[in-house]
Amino acid sequence: MPPSLFSRLFGSSPSEFKLQINSPDLTVTAQAKESLLLAALNQGIAFPYNCRVGGCGECKCRLVSGKVKELTDKSYLLSAEELKQNYILACQSLPKSDVVVEVVLRQGAVVHPIVETSARISALTPLTHDILHVQMQAEQPLNYTAGQYAELVIPDAVEAEAGKGRSYSFATAHDAARPNALDFFIRKVPGGAFTEWLFSKAEVGQWLKLRGPYGDFCLRPSANPIVCIAGGSGLAPIKALLEQAIKDKQANRPLVILFGARTQQDLYGLDDIDQIRRNWTGRFLFEPILSNEPEGSSWQGRRGLITDHLKPLLGERLPDHHAYMCGPPPMIDACVEALTQGGTPSGQIYFDKFLDSGHTAQPK
Repeated sequence: MPPSLFSRLFGSSPSEFKLQINSPDLTVTAQAKESLLLAALNQGIAFPYNCRVGGCGECKCRLVSGKVKELTDKSYLLSAEELKQNYILACQSLPKSDVVVEVVLRQGAVVHPIVETSARISALTPLTHDILHVQMQAEQPLNYTAGQYAELVIPDAVEAEAGKGRSYSFATAHDAARPNALDFFIRKVPGGAFTEWLFSKAEVGQWLKLRGPYGDFCLRPSANPIVCIAGGSGLAPIKALLEQAIKDKQANRPLVILFGARTQQDLYGLDDIDQIRRNWTGRFLFEPILSNEPEGSSWQGRRGLITDHLKPLLGERLPDHHAYMCGPPPMIDACVEALTQGGTPSGQIYFDKFLDSGHTAQPK
């Protein structure tokens, strides 16, 4: 029955529709209030995506038929040709009818069931003045791949933002012996309702709702050398990814870790990195790079921006490296440009931009 006729007869719109992806053989149910992307992920489909908030464009797909409600402006991410061909962002599109889309699905992606559960805060440990190590125990086991992230639902105590979600990467590799244990490195966002509450009022023993895992940032099998670039709380997925490589006996590749921070006081996780070094069987180099360290301080290491040091550190082998990067968008964008200009193929560059609520797409 057409939705308009349904509404006239019963006074309301259908609550679910059919979402066909590429062919009738891949048809799933999409709830009216969930995005096309979430409908696909909830049913185990390897739909391409990264941020889920309209900030990266990786979930773009062509709308073949049907109607959707678009939550944000897509024109800043899609080309004129893509707009002409009726491309949409799956993460920002709600179904208004049965929908057919075309998209290139992820090949070889590891798809874990998305779990919705409650998790108790078991420890809160300051790492720097604005990064907090949050340890949690989930009611249900949560399986994930190192590099992925979960969404924490803002509690009712944060009245202005209650019920909304914030995404944070897992800071450790998944431990099958402790499947309910979760670790996050969370940066305080000035004026951010959730992190202001987390840093000043959250207590051990409190419960939060949690959903995940999400994302497809993970270590790809290869013999190529690796360069990992982290900024701020972006150390979390990099650390988890490298811990997983050690567990999987993939730690024989040459590895360079570049950790960008403002000053010495913003460095953290150095013992964890040293633990990775002790277990890494290939060549290992760790270089913290400080962008705002006072002149004349005791710091003897590298200064400036990470992009200043890529070519000096990687040399002629820069194009051979597989790059894994996590951190603020300006850092990621600058490093992508430097890597590609240095000859690194785009297919060897993987990243996860850490977008706060100020970076996400704006509603129409």
